Amino acid sequence: MAELTRPFPPGSYPVIVIGSGPGGLQVSYSLRQQGVRHAVLSADPAPGGMFRRWPFFQRLLSWTKPYAPVARGTRAYERYDWNSLLGEEDDTRAIAPTLMDGTSYFPSRPEMEANLAAFAERTALEVRYDCAWTATRLLDAPEGADRFEVETVDGTYTCGTLVMAVGVAQPYIPPGIGMEHAYHYADVRPAETYADRRVLIIGKQNSGFELANGLLPWARQLVLVSPSHAKLSVDTNSLVGVRARYVQPYEDNVLGGGVSILDAAIDRVERHDDGALAVSMRRTDGGGDILVEADDVISATGFVAPLLDLPALGVATFGASALPVVSPWWESKTVPGIFVAGTLGQAAKGLQRHGLPANSGAVHGARYNARVLAGHIARTRFGIEPPRPAIDRAHAVGWLATELADGPELFHQRGYLARLLTADPDGSLRDDGVQPLAHILDTDGPDALAITLEADGSGSIYPVVFTRRAGIVSERVIAPDPLGRHDTPDARAALTEAVDRITRV
Repeated sequence: MAELTRPFPPGSYPVIVIGSGPGGLQVSYSLRQQGVRHAVLSADPAPGGMFRRWPFFQRLLSWTKPYAPVARGTRAYERYDWNSLLGEEDDTRAIAPTLMDGTSYFPSRPEMEANLAAFAERTALEVRYDCAWTATRLLDAPEGADRFEVETVDGTYTCGTLVMAVGVAQPYIPPGIGMEHAYHYADVRPAETYADRRVLIIGKQNSGFELANGLLPWARQLVLVSPSHAKLSVDTNSLVGVRARYVQPYEDNVLGGGVSILDAAIDRVERHDDGALAVSMRRTDGGGDILVEADDVISATGFVAPLLDLPALGVATFGASALPVVSPWWESKTVPGIFVAGTLGQAAKGLQRHGLPANSGAVHGARYNARVLAGHIARTRFGIEPPRPAIDRAHAVGWLATELADGPELFHQRGYLARLLTADPDGSLRDDGVQPLAHILDTDGPDALAITLEADGSGSIYPVVFTRRAGIVSERVIAPDPLGRHDTPDARAALTEAVDRITRV
Protein backbone atom coordinates (compact mmCIF):
# COMPACT_ATOMS: atom_id res chain seq x y z
CA MET A 1 0.00 0.00 0.00
CA ALA A 2 2.89 2.38 0.68
CA GLU A 3 3.77 2.29 -3.01
CA LEU A 4 0.29 3.55 -3.91
CA THR A 5 0.72 6.65 -1.75
CA ARG A 6 3.96 7.81 -3.36
CA PRO A 7 3.51 11.20 -5.05
CA PHE A 8 3.77 11.83 -8.76
CA PRO A 9 2.99 8.47 -10.36
CA PRO A 10 4.15 8.08 -13.97
CA GLY A 11 2.18 10.28 -16.32
CA SER A 12 2.09 13.75 -17.85
CA TYR A 13 3.06 16.88 -15.91
CA PRO A 14 3.56 20.45 -17.17
CA VAL A 15 7.02 20.63 -15.55
CA ILE A 16 9.29 17.88 -14.29
CA VAL A 17 12.14 18.72 -11.91
CA ILE A 18 14.85 16.07 -11.55
CA GLY A 19 16.82 16.23 -8.31
CA SER A 20 16.10 16.84 -4.61
CA GLY A 21 19.23 18.70 -3.57
CA PRO A 22 19.05 22.39 -2.63
CA GLY A 23 18.42 23.46 -6.24
CA GLY A 24 15.59 21.00 -6.83
CA LEU A 25 13.88 21.80 -3.54
CA GLN A 26 14.12 25.56 -4.07
CA VAL A 27 12.82 25.36 -7.64
CA SER A 28 9.92 23.18 -6.52
CA TYR A 29 8.96 25.51 -3.69
CA SER A 30 9.21 28.59 -5.92
CA LEU A 31 7.23 26.97 -8.75
CA ARG A 32 4.49 26.13 -6.27
CA GLN A 33 4.49 29.74 -5.07
CA GLN A 34 3.96 30.77 -8.70
CA GLY A 35 1.06 28.33 -9.10
CA VAL A 36 2.87 26.08 -11.58
CA ARG A 37 1.96 22.40 -11.37
CA HIS A 38 5.03 20.15 -11.50
CA ALA A 39 6.52 16.84 -10.41
CA VAL A 40 9.83 16.34 -8.62
CA LEU A 41 11.72 13.08 -9.19
CA SER A 42 14.83 12.05 -7.28
CA ALA A 43 17.14 9.05 -7.26
CA ASP A 44 17.95 9.78 -3.62
CA PRO A 45 16.01 8.26 -0.73
CA ALA A 46 15.53 11.63 1.02
CA PRO A 47 16.49 15.32 0.75
CA GLY A 48 20.17 16.13 0.93
CA GLY A 49 21.74 14.62 -2.15
CA MET A 50 25.52 14.94 -2.14
CA PHE A 51 25.63 16.18 1.47
CA ARG A 52 25.18 12.60 2.63
CA ARG A 53 28.63 11.87 1.12
CA TRP A 54 30.63 15.06 0.69
CA PRO A 55 32.64 16.98 1.69
CA PHE A 56 34.71 14.06 2.89
CA PHE A 57 35.85 15.74 6.10
CA GLN A 58 32.33 16.78 7.08
CA ARG A 59 32.42 20.58 7.25
CA LEU A 60 30.93 22.68 4.46
CA LEU A 61 32.79 25.63 2.95
CA SER A 62 29.81 27.99 3.23
CA TRP A 63 29.09 29.61 6.54
CA THR A 64 25.97 30.36 8.53
CA LYS A 65 26.47 32.87 11.33
CA PRO A 66 23.96 32.34 14.16
CA TYR A 67 24.66 35.85 15.47
CA ALA A 68 24.81 38.63 12.90
CA PRO A 69 24.43 42.42 12.73
CA VAL A 70 20.78 41.97 11.68
CA ALA A 71 17.90 39.96 13.11
CA ARG A 72 17.75 36.28 12.25
CA GLY A 73 14.95 35.39 9.88
CA THR A 74 14.91 38.76 8.13
CA ARG A 75 15.71 39.17 4.45
CA ALA A 76 18.90 41.05 5.33
CA TYR A 77 20.03 38.09 7.48
CA GLU A 78 20.34 35.97 4.32
CA ARG A 79 23.65 37.75 3.70
CA TYR A 80 25.05 35.95 6.75
CA ASP A 81 23.24 32.63 6.31
CA TRP A 82 24.65 30.92 3.24
CA ASN A 83 22.94 27.56 3.71
CA SER A 84 19.21 28.00 4.39
CA LEU A 85 16.74 27.78 1.54
CA LEU A 86 14.26 30.57 0.88
CA GLY A 87 10.79 30.17 2.33
CA GLU A 88 8.05 32.76 2.80
CA GLU A 89 6.59 31.32 6.02
CA ASP A 90 8.18 32.22 9.36
CA ASP A 91 9.20 28.66 10.21
CA THR A 92 10.80 28.12 6.78
CA ARG A 93 13.26 31.02 7.06
CA ALA A 94 16.79 30.71 8.43
CA ILE A 95 16.47 27.03 9.32
CA ALA A 96 20.19 26.23 9.17
CA PRO A 97 21.33 28.17 12.29
CA THR A 98 18.66 26.51 14.41
CA LEU A 99 20.19 23.08 13.71
CA MET A 100 23.88 23.90 14.31
CA ASP A 101 25.57 22.86 17.55
CA GLY A 102 27.76 25.96 17.93
CA THR A 103 31.14 24.27 17.43
CA SER A 104 31.59 25.96 14.04
CA TYR A 105 29.78 28.41 11.81
CA PHE A 106 30.45 26.02 8.95
CA PRO A 107 27.64 23.44 9.13
CA SER A 108 28.51 19.78 9.26
CA ARG A 109 27.14 17.41 6.66
CA PRO A 110 24.47 16.00 9.05
CA GLU A 111 23.44 19.54 9.98
CA MET A 112 23.09 20.51 6.32
CA GLU A 113 21.15 17.35 5.56
CA ALA A 114 18.81 18.08 8.47
CA ASN A 115 18.44 21.65 7.24
CA LEU A 116 17.23 20.50 3.81
CA ALA A 117 14.98 17.83 5.28
CA ALA A 118 13.40 20.37 7.62
CA PHE A 119 12.73 22.76 4.75
CA ALA A 120 11.09 20.01 2.70
CA GLU A 121 8.96 18.94 5.66
CA ARG A 122 7.89 22.41 6.81
CA THR A 123 6.99 23.49 3.29
CA ALA A 124 5.24 20.15 2.63
CA LEU A 125 7.19 19.66 -0.59
CA GLU A 126 6.34 16.46 -2.42
CA VAL A 127 9.14 14.49 -4.06
CA ARG A 128 9.07 11.02 -5.56
CA TYR A 129 12.21 9.61 -3.96
CA ASP A 130 14.07 6.46 -5.05
CA CYS A 131 12.98 7.27 -8.59
CA ALA A 132 16.15 7.36 -10.69
CA TRP A 133 16.05 9.01 -14.11
CA THR A 134 17.41 6.55 -16.68
CA ALA A 135 16.76 7.94 -20.18
CA THR A 136 15.20 10.80 -22.13
CA ARG A 137 13.49 11.08 -25.50
CA LEU A 138 12.51 14.11 -27.54
CA LEU A 139 8.95 13.79 -28.80
CA ASP A 140 7.60 15.25 -32.01
CA ALA A 141 5.42 17.88 -30.37
CA PRO A 142 5.18 21.67 -30.44
CA GLU A 143 7.10 23.63 -27.84
CA GLY A 144 5.10 23.84 -24.61
CA ALA A 145 3.31 20.53 -25.22
CA ASP A 146 4.57 17.19 -23.87
CA ARG A 147 7.87 17.36 -25.74
CA PHE A 148 10.06 15.34 -23.38
CA GLU A 149 9.67 11.71 -22.38
CA VAL A 150 11.52 10.88 -19.19
CA GLU A 151 12.21 7.24 -18.38
CA THR A 152 12.68 6.31 -14.72
CA VAL A 153 12.91 3.13 -12.68
CA ASP A 154 9.24 3.68 -11.82
CA GLY A 155 7.96 4.22 -15.34
CA THR A 156 7.60 6.89 -18.03
CA TYR A 157 6.84 10.58 -17.52
CA THR A 158 6.16 13.29 -20.10
CA CYS A 159 6.39 17.05 -19.81
CA GLY A 160 6.74 20.24 -21.81
CA THR A 161 9.37 21.77 -19.51
CA LEU A 162 12.25 19.85 -17.95
CA VAL A 163 14.37 21.26 -15.12
CA MET A 164 17.63 19.45 -14.40
CA ALA A 165 18.84 19.90 -10.81
CA VAL A 166 21.12 16.87 -10.71
CA GLY A 167 24.26 18.66 -9.57
CA VAL A 168 27.79 18.18 -10.85
CA ALA A 169 28.34 14.91 -9.10
CA GLN A 170 29.83 12.33 -11.47
CA PRO A 171 33.48 11.67 -10.52
CA TYR A 172 36.04 12.56 -13.17
CA ILE A 173 39.55 11.12 -13.44
CA PRO A 174 41.57 12.53 -16.34
CA PRO A 175 42.96 10.06 -18.86
CA GLY A 176 46.62 9.19 -18.78
CA ILE A 177 49.10 6.35 -18.63
CA GLY A 178 48.61 4.42 -15.43
CA MET A 179 45.72 6.51 -14.13
CA GLU A 180 43.88 3.27 -13.41
CA HIS A 181 46.14 3.08 -10.34
CA ALA A 182 44.63 6.30 -8.99
CA TYR A 183 41.24 6.56 -7.36
CA HIS A 184 38.90 9.52 -7.08
CA TYR A 185 38.07 11.84 -4.18
CA ALA A 186 34.69 10.10 -4.11
CA ASP A 187 36.40 6.82 -3.17
CA VAL A 188 38.73 8.03 -0.43
CA ARG A 189 39.00 5.67 2.55
CA PRO A 190 38.65 6.64 6.22
CA ALA A 191 41.48 8.97 7.23
CA GLU A 192 43.08 6.56 9.70
CA THR A 193 43.77 4.04 6.93
CA TYR A 194 46.37 6.47 5.54
CA ALA A 195 48.46 6.32 8.71
CA ASP A 196 52.20 6.33 7.89
CA ARG A 197 51.54 6.28 4.13
CA ARG A 198 52.86 8.45 1.32
CA VAL A 199 49.94 10.10 -0.45
CA LEU A 200 50.04 11.99 -3.73
CA ILE A 201 46.99 14.11 -4.53
CA ILE A 202 46.34 15.23 -8.11
CA GLY A 203 44.58 18.59 -8.04
CA LYS A 204 45.19 21.81 -6.10
CA GLN A 205 41.70 23.19 -5.68
CA ASN A 206 39.46 22.98 -2.62
CA SER A 207 38.88 19.22 -2.75
CA GLY A 208 42.60 18.47 -3.00
CA PHE A 209 43.49 20.80 -0.15
CA GLU A 210 40.56 19.52 1.92
CA LEU A 211 41.98 16.00 1.68
CA ALA A 212 45.49 17.18 2.42
CA ASN A 213 44.31 19.16 5.42
CA GLY A 214 42.36 16.21 6.81
CA LEU A 215 45.23 13.77 6.23
CA LEU A 216 47.91 15.94 7.88
CA PRO A 217 47.68 14.04 11.21
CA TRP A 218 47.91 10.67 9.43
CA ALA A 219 50.00 10.64 6.27
CA ARG A 220 53.78 10.27 6.44
CA GLN A 221 54.18 12.47 3.36
CA LEU A 222 51.78 14.50 1.26
CA VAL A 223 52.39 15.75 -2.27
CA LEU A 224 49.85 17.93 -4.13
CA VAL A 225 50.39 18.32 -7.86
CA SER A 226 48.76 20.02 -10.85
CA PRO A 227 50.10 21.97 -13.83
CA SER A 228 48.87 25.33 -12.53
CA HIS A 229 49.99 27.23 -9.47
CA ALA A 230 47.65 26.99 -6.48
CA LYS A 231 45.38 30.00 -6.04
CA LEU A 232 44.30 31.03 -2.54
CA SER A 233 41.07 32.89 -1.82
CA VAL A 234 42.95 35.24 0.51
CA ASP A 235 45.04 36.30 -2.50
CA THR A 236 42.24 36.54 -5.06
CA ASN A 237 39.97 38.39 -2.59
CA SER A 238 37.10 36.18 -3.71
CA LEU A 239 35.79 32.63 -3.52
CA VAL A 240 38.11 31.77 -6.40
CA GLY A 241 40.93 29.65 -5.02
CA VAL A 242 41.56 27.46 -2.00
CA ARG A 243 39.54 28.64 0.97
CA ALA A 244 41.30 29.82 4.11
CA ARG A 245 40.13 26.79 6.10
CA TYR A 246 42.33 24.53 3.99
CA VAL A 247 45.60 26.47 3.80
CA GLN A 248 47.45 24.59 6.56
CA PRO A 249 49.04 22.24 3.99
CA TYR A 250 50.23 25.33 2.09
CA GLU A 251 51.89 26.64 5.24
CA ASP A 252 53.45 23.24 5.91
CA ASN A 253 54.85 23.33 2.40
CA VAL A 254 56.54 26.72 2.79
CA LEU A 255 57.81 25.85 6.27
CA GLY A 256 59.14 22.42 5.30
CA GLY A 257 56.61 20.39 7.27
CA GLY A 258 56.45 17.27 5.12
CA VAL A 259 54.05 18.63 2.50
CA SER A 260 55.18 19.36 -1.06
CA ILE A 261 53.12 21.39 -3.53
CA LEU A 262 54.34 20.94 -7.10
CA ASP A 263 53.49 22.65 -10.37
CA ALA A 264 53.79 19.69 -12.71
CA ALA A 265 51.94 17.54 -15.23
CA ILE A 266 51.60 13.78 -14.74
CA ASP A 267 53.39 11.72 -17.39
CA ARG A 268 52.61 8.26 -16.04
CA VAL A 269 51.79 6.26 -12.92
CA GLU A 270 53.47 2.86 -12.55
CA ARG A 271 53.04 0.17 -9.92
CA HIS A 272 56.11 -1.67 -8.60
CA ASP A 273 56.10 -5.34 -7.65
CA ASP A 274 55.95 -4.38 -3.96
CA GLY A 275 52.74 -2.40 -4.55
CA ALA A 276 54.28 1.05 -4.32
CA LEU A 277 53.54 3.60 -7.03
CA ALA A 278 56.01 5.66 -9.04
CA VAL A 279 54.63 8.92 -10.45
CA SER A 280 56.64 10.55 -13.24
CA MET A 281 56.01 14.26 -13.77
CA ARG A 282 57.12 17.15 -15.95
CA ARG A 283 57.58 20.40 -14.08
CA THR A 284 55.57 23.32 -15.46
CA ASP A 285 57.43 25.98 -13.47
CA GLY A 286 60.70 25.66 -15.37
CA GLY A 287 62.24 22.86 -13.34
CA GLY A 288 63.33 19.42 -14.53
CA ASP A 289 61.43 16.15 -14.56
CA ILE A 290 60.63 14.65 -11.19
CA LEU A 291 59.76 11.18 -9.85
CA VAL A 292 57.69 10.72 -6.69
CA GLU A 293 57.17 7.43 -4.87
CA ALA A 294 53.74 7.03 -3.27
CA ASP A 295 51.56 4.45 -1.59
CA ASP A 296 48.32 6.08 -2.75
CA VAL A 297 47.44 8.38 -5.64
CA ILE A 298 44.17 10.26 -5.23
CA SER A 299 42.58 12.19 -8.09
CA ALA A 300 40.93 15.35 -6.70
CA THR A 301 40.14 16.43 -10.25
CA GLY A 302 36.52 17.31 -9.85
CA PHE A 303 33.20 16.10 -11.15
CA VAL A 304 31.17 16.29 -14.33
CA ALA A 305 27.48 16.89 -14.86
CA PRO A 306 25.55 13.58 -14.96
CA LEU A 307 23.48 14.44 -18.02
CA LEU A 308 23.03 10.83 -19.21
CA ASP A 309 21.69 10.95 -22.78
CA LEU A 310 20.87 14.66 -22.97
CA PRO A 311 23.94 15.43 -25.14
CA ALA A 312 22.72 12.79 -27.61
CA LEU A 313 19.40 14.67 -27.76
CA GLY A 314 21.29 17.79 -28.79
CA VAL A 315 22.07 19.49 -25.46
CA ALA A 316 25.43 21.16 -26.14
CA THR A 317 27.98 21.16 -23.32
CA PHE A 318 31.30 22.83 -22.62
CA GLY A 319 34.32 22.59 -20.35
CA ALA A 320 35.81 19.84 -18.24
CA SER A 321 32.63 19.60 -16.15
CA ALA A 322 30.44 19.11 -19.27
CA LEU A 323 28.07 21.89 -18.28
CA PRO A 324 25.16 22.61 -20.65
CA VAL A 325 25.39 25.68 -22.87
CA VAL A 326 22.56 27.85 -21.52
CA SER A 327 21.04 31.30 -21.83
CA PRO A 328 21.13 33.89 -19.02
CA TRP A 329 17.79 32.35 -17.96
CA TRP A 330 19.45 28.91 -17.57
CA GLU A 331 17.73 27.39 -20.61
CA SER A 332 19.60 25.11 -23.02
CA LYS A 333 20.54 27.09 -26.10
CA THR A 334 20.27 24.01 -28.30
CA VAL A 335 17.20 22.23 -26.88
CA PRO A 336 14.61 24.80 -25.74
CA GLY A 337 12.49 23.74 -22.81
CA ILE A 338 15.34 22.16 -20.86
CA PHE A 339 16.50 24.33 -17.93
CA VAL A 340 19.15 23.81 -15.27
CA ALA A 341 19.06 24.66 -11.57
CA GLY A 342 21.20 24.19 -8.49
CA THR A 343 24.91 23.63 -9.05
CA LEU A 344 24.32 23.25 -12.78
CA GLY A 345 23.30 26.92 -12.79
CA GLN A 346 26.98 27.85 -12.91
CA ALA A 347 26.73 27.01 -16.62
CA ALA A 348 25.35 30.55 -17.10
CA LYS A 349 28.53 32.54 -16.70
CA GLY A 350 27.07 36.03 -16.66
CA LEU A 351 29.20 38.99 -17.65
CA GLN A 352 32.25 38.22 -15.43
CA ARG A 353 33.37 41.78 -15.99
CA HIS A 354 36.28 41.39 -13.60
CA GLY A 355 36.94 37.72 -14.23
CA LEU A 356 35.20 36.57 -11.04
CA PRO A 357 32.47 33.94 -11.38
CA ALA A 358 29.07 34.12 -9.74
CA ASN A 359 28.26 31.97 -6.73
CA SER A 360 25.83 29.83 -8.71
CA GLY A 361 27.68 26.63 -7.86
CA ALA A 362 26.90 27.02 -4.14
CA VAL A 363 23.66 27.12 -2.18
CA HIS A 364 23.90 30.83 -1.32
CA GLY A 365 23.86 31.75 -5.02
CA ALA A 366 21.87 28.90 -6.54
CA ARG A 367 18.86 29.49 -4.27
CA TYR A 368 18.28 32.94 -5.81
CA ASN A 369 18.80 31.64 -9.34
CA ALA A 370 16.18 28.98 -8.64
CA ARG A 371 13.63 31.51 -7.44
CA VAL A 372 14.24 33.76 -10.44
CA LEU A 373 14.07 30.73 -12.76
CA ALA A 374 10.72 29.66 -11.35
CA GLY A 375 9.29 33.11 -12.05
CA HIS A 376 10.71 33.05 -15.57
CA ILE A 377 9.18 29.63 -16.31
CA ALA A 378 5.82 30.75 -14.91
CA ARG A 379 5.80 33.87 -17.09
CA THR A 380 7.22 32.59 -20.37
CA ARG A 381 5.78 29.08 -20.49
CA PHE A 382 2.49 29.44 -18.60
CA GLY A 383 1.57 33.11 -19.03
CA ILE A 384 1.61 33.82 -15.30
CA GLU A 385 2.61 37.48 -15.13
CA PRO A 386 4.47 38.56 -12.01
CA PRO A 387 3.29 41.54 -9.97
CA ARG A 388 4.94 44.82 -10.98
CA PRO A 389 4.50 47.04 -7.93
CA ALA A 390 4.50 50.77 -8.50
CA ILE A 391 7.40 52.57 -6.86
CA ASP A 392 6.62 56.14 -5.91
CA ARG A 393 9.18 58.39 -7.54
CA ALA A 394 9.62 60.42 -4.36
CA HIS A 395 10.64 57.27 -2.46
CA ALA A 396 12.50 55.46 -5.26
CA VAL A 397 15.99 56.55 -4.19
CA GLY A 398 15.48 55.39 -0.61
CA TRP A 399 13.98 52.11 -1.83
CA LEU A 400 16.92 51.46 -4.16
CA ALA A 401 19.46 52.40 -1.47
CA THR A 402 17.86 49.90 0.89
CA GLU A 403 18.09 47.20 -1.77
CA LEU A 404 21.81 47.92 -2.16
CA ALA A 405 22.30 47.84 1.60
CA ASP A 406 20.17 44.79 2.44
CA GLY A 407 19.26 42.91 -0.75
CA PRO A 408 20.75 39.42 -0.39
CA GLU A 409 20.30 38.55 -4.07
CA LEU A 410 22.61 41.36 -5.14
CA PHE A 411 25.12 40.63 -2.39
CA HIS A 412 25.48 36.91 -3.06
CA GLN A 413 25.27 37.11 -6.86
CA ARG A 414 27.46 40.15 -7.38
CA GLY A 415 27.62 41.33 -10.97
CA TYR A 416 25.25 38.53 -11.95
CA LEU A 417 21.77 39.36 -10.62
CA ALA A 418 20.35 42.88 -10.62
CA ARG A 419 17.24 44.70 -9.47
CA LEU A 420 15.36 46.30 -12.35
CA LEU A 421 13.12 49.39 -12.28
CA THR A 422 11.26 50.25 -15.48
CA ALA A 423 9.80 53.64 -16.35
CA ASP A 424 6.31 53.84 -17.80
CA PRO A 425 5.65 56.41 -20.54
CA ASP A 426 4.22 58.84 -17.97
CA GLY A 427 7.45 58.69 -15.95
CA SER A 428 6.11 56.46 -13.16
CA LEU A 429 8.23 53.52 -12.01
CA ARG A 430 7.60 49.78 -11.79
CA ASP A 431 9.57 47.16 -9.91
CA ASP A 432 10.42 44.37 -12.35
CA GLY A 433 12.18 42.33 -9.72
CA VAL A 434 15.50 40.52 -9.76
CA GLN A 435 16.78 39.40 -13.16
CA PRO A 436 20.07 38.23 -14.68
CA LEU A 437 22.17 41.31 -15.40
CA ALA A 438 23.38 39.87 -18.72
CA HIS A 439 19.77 39.67 -19.92
CA ILE A 440 19.01 43.23 -18.82
CA LEU A 441 22.01 44.71 -20.61
CA ASP A 442 21.65 42.64 -23.77
CA THR A 443 17.93 43.31 -24.27
CA ASP A 444 16.21 46.36 -25.70
CA GLY A 445 13.28 47.75 -23.82
CA PRO A 446 11.74 50.78 -22.19
CA ASP A 447 13.72 53.27 -20.17
CA ALA A 448 14.93 51.55 -17.03
CA LEU A 449 17.58 51.40 -14.35
CA ALA A 450 19.26 48.39 -12.79
CA ILE A 451 21.34 48.16 -9.64
CA THR A 452 23.82 45.49 -8.72
CA LEU A 453 26.83 44.97 -6.48
CA GLU A 454 30.22 44.11 -7.93
CA ALA A 455 33.66 43.04 -6.75
CA ASP A 456 36.82 43.38 -8.80
CA GLY A 457 39.24 41.21 -6.85
CA SER A 458 40.66 44.12 -4.86
CA GLY A 459 38.75 43.13 -1.73
CA SER A 460 36.09 45.82 -2.11
CA ILE A 461 32.39 45.40 -2.84
CA TYR A 462 30.70 48.37 -4.46
CA PRO A 463 27.40 49.33 -6.13
CA VAL A 464 26.95 49.89 -9.86
CA VAL A 465 23.96 51.65 -11.42
CA PHE A 466 22.99 51.07 -15.06
CA THR A 467 20.46 53.24 -16.88
CA ARG A 468 18.81 52.73 -20.26
CA ARG A 469 17.38 55.87 -21.85
CA ALA A 470 16.13 55.82 -25.45
CA GLY A 471 18.03 52.59 -25.99
CA ILE A 472 21.38 53.94 -24.76
CA VAL A 473 22.88 52.22 -21.71
CA SER A 474 25.01 54.18 -19.26
CA GLU A 475 26.87 52.97 -16.20
CA ARG A 476 28.01 54.59 -12.98
CA VAL A 477 30.32 52.89 -10.50
CA ILE A 478 29.91 54.00 -6.89
CA ALA A 479 32.87 54.14 -4.52
CA PRO A 480 32.96 51.30 -1.97
CA ASP A 481 32.34 52.03 1.69
CA PRO A 482 34.97 50.63 4.11
CA LEU A 483 32.22 49.28 6.39
CA GLY A 484 30.25 47.73 3.54
CA ARG A 485 27.35 50.18 3.79
CA HIS A 486 26.05 50.52 0.26
CA ASP A 487 23.45 53.22 0.99
CA THR A 488 26.05 55.98 1.30
CA PRO A 489 25.57 59.63 0.26
CA ASP A 490 27.57 58.88 -2.89
CA ALA A 491 25.24 55.99 -3.68
CA ARG A 492 22.14 58.09 -3.07
CA ALA A 493 23.46 60.85 -5.34
CA ALA A 494 24.06 58.33 -8.14
CA LEU A 495 20.61 56.83 -7.63
CA THR A 496 18.98 60.26 -7.71
CA GLU A 497 20.69 61.03 -11.00
CA ALA A 498 19.63 57.65 -12.44
CA VAL A 499 15.99 58.05 -11.38
CA ASP A 500 15.89 61.57 -12.82
CA ARG A 501 17.39 60.36 -16.09
CA ILE A 502 14.82 57.64 -16.79
CA THR A 503 11.75 59.54 -15.52
CA ARG A 504 12.16 62.67 -17.62
CA VAL A 505 9.10 62.79 -19.86
